[in-house]
Amino acid sequence: MFCASSYFVFSRYVQVDESVLNSEELDKTVAHLLVVARNDGYAHGYAECSHHVVNALKVDCDTSKSSTHGVNTEAALAAPKAQFNNLQLLVMDLINVTLQSEDPCGAVEGDLPSQRRR
Repeated sequence: MFCASSYFVFSRYVQVDESVLNSEELDKTVAHLLVVARNDGYAHGYAECSHHVVNALKVDCDTSKSSTHGVNTEAALAAPKAQFNNLQLLVMDLINVTLQSEDPCGAVEGDLPSQRRR
């Protein structure tokens, strides 16, 4: 589909992209997910490393006093993953409405008062 004022439509799409990527909800959700995923990775890494050390040295190593012993980091990771996967951004609702219109280009151009067709 070709829009009459494709430059202005393109710049509007860039603004939409920036709105999505700079969304505060997205920033907070991703930051929280990174922290929880990092903790989960540390816990699994420590458990795997201690397992390899025990097997290599053929000794019993007491890991019960480690900070990751008995911690269910997978459950802690599941909630932020679900939150990220189900994240609703206002700008995405606006995009869906625009894309479902009969003339998406016209709908985008209609959002730009200074660039309306004359």
